[in-house]
Amino acid sequence: MFHFYNTLTRSKEPFTPIVPGTVGIYACGPTVYWFAHIGNMRAFLFADVLRRALELEGMDVKFVMNITDVGHLTDDGDAGEDKMLVAMRREGKSAYEIAAFYTEAFLKDLERLHIEPASALTRATEHIPEQIAMIEEIERNGLAYRTSDGMYFDTSKLPAYGQLSGQASSEKLAGARVDMGEKRHATDFALWKFSYPNGRSFDGAQDDTASQRQMEWESPWGKGFPGWHIECSAMSKKYLGVPFDIHTGGIDHIPVHHENEIAQTLGADGVLEANVWMHAEFLIMHGGKMSKSLGNLFTLQDLVDKGYDPIAYRYLVLQAHYRTKLDFSFEALEAAQNALHRLRNVVRDWDAPVDTGCAEYEVRFFGALQDDLNTSQALAVAWEMVGDDGQPSAARGHALLRFDRVLGLGLDAYVSRPLEIPRAVRALADLREQARAAHDFAEADRLRAEILSRGFVVEDATDGWKIRAA
Repeated sequence: MFHFYNTLTRSKEPFTPIVPGTVGIYACGPTVYWFAHIGNMRAFLFADVLRRALELEGMDVKFVMNITDVGHLTDDGDAGEDKMLVAMRREGKSAYEIAAFYTEAFLKDLERLHIEPASALTRATEHIPEQIAMIEEIERNGLAYRTSDGMYFDTSKLPAYGQLSGQASSEKLAGARVDMGEKRHATDFALWKFSYPNGRSFDGAQDDTASQRQMEWESPWGKGFPGWHIECSAMSKKYLGVPFDIHTGGIDHIPVHHENEIAQTLGADGVLEANVWMHAEFLIMHGGKMSKSLGNLFTLQDLVDKGYDPIAYRYLVLQAHYRTKLDFSFEALEAAQNALHRLRNVVRDWDAPVDTGCAEYEVRFFGALQDDLNTSQALAVAWEMVGDDGQPSAARGHALLRFDRVLGLGLDAYVSRPLEIPRAVRALADLREQARAAHDFAEADRLRAEILSRGFVVEDATDGWKIRAA
C-alpha cells in the first residue's frame, strides 16, 4: 500500500483511491507566456513519477494537466499587469500566437524529460463556459459579490478557508499585505475580472495597452476574463469529478492558488476538490531562490546548450525526495550526468533480460516508492542491484527495466545493447592515439572534439583507448 504525505492533513497517510483500481490526478500546469524553467519542471517530474508508480502497481490512472493559456495578472492579489500583454509587448505577437508557441515549447520539454503525456491536456481558453458555470454556482450559494472591477469570492463566508496552508482565515487576514481596493477582505480573490476600456489598466493607471487585450469573453456579469484560480476548479471537476483522488503542484501553490481552488469547489459543490494534496519543494541555487532578476533561472534548453543530456536533469531530481529542497548547481548536474553515463555503459554488456528478476531488490525498490515516493532510496537500491555480480545480469536486467518504468531514464535503449561504434569514429580514435604518441596534443584534442561531435567520448586507458556514448 502506498503512503503519501497529504498537505491537507499535514501527515503521511495510507492511500486508498475513491474507486478501487482507478486514480484521478490533476497537476497544475504552466502559464504559457514564457518558457518553463527547470524549477517548474521539478514539479512536473514529481507528478510523472507519482503517476508511473501507481500505474506500475496496476492502477488505471487518469492524469489531467491544465495549460493556462489565458492572460492573468502578474500579482497574486489580483493586481498588476496582464501576463499576456507583457508577452505581447515583448514579442510583437498576438496573445494566441504566444500561447501556442510556449505551449509547444513546454510539450517538447516534457518529451525530452520522458514525462508521459497527460490523459487530458486542458486549455483554459477552451473551458470558459465551465468556468462561468462554476462562478454562477458560487454566486447562487451566496459566496460571491460584485465590485467595479469584477466578481470576488467572499472568504469570510467559508469557515474552512485556510485549511490547506494551516492558517485560519483571520490569521491570513491579519498577515495579508495587499491593496484592498473594493475587496471586503484581504483574502478575497477574483473569480471574474471586467474589461477596462479607454486605456485604463486594472489598477486604474493610464495604459494604452490595457484596451489591447485579446482574451476576453461575454459573461452574465459583463465582458471580461476569468480569475487565475477558477480554471483549475472547473476543469478538474469536468474531467475527474469532485472529489477526485490526488492534486499535485509546487509548494508555492499552497497558500494562494490551491487554497483558493479548494474554496471555489466548496463554494460551488460543497465538497473538497481532492482528497490528497501533494506538493513538490523548491529547486534552489546556492541555498537561495532562483529568479530572473538574479540571473540564475535556467530553462531545459539552457542545460542542453551547455552540453547536458535532459535525462541527466531527470536523474538529478530523482536523487532527492520531492518534499526536500534541491540545491541545483552545474557541479551536481555534471555528477548526475556522469552517473547516468556510467549506468548506461554498465548495463550494455548484460545478457538479454529473462522473465524473472531479483525479488529481494524489487521488494526494497517498490517499498521505497510506497513510502511517499522516496526516489532517492529507490535509486540507491537500483544501484546496489546493478553492482551485485552475484545476481545473473539477465535477472538484473529484468528488474532494472521494471524499475525504469518509474524512473523514466530510458534504459530499455541500453540494457543488453552493446555500443556500436562506427568505423569512422574508430579511425579517428586511432589517429588521436597516433597524435598523442607523437606528442601532438593540439591535434589529439582536435580529434577528441571531432569524436565528441559525432556523439562519442574517447577515454584513455593503459592498453590504448576506450569509447563510450556521449
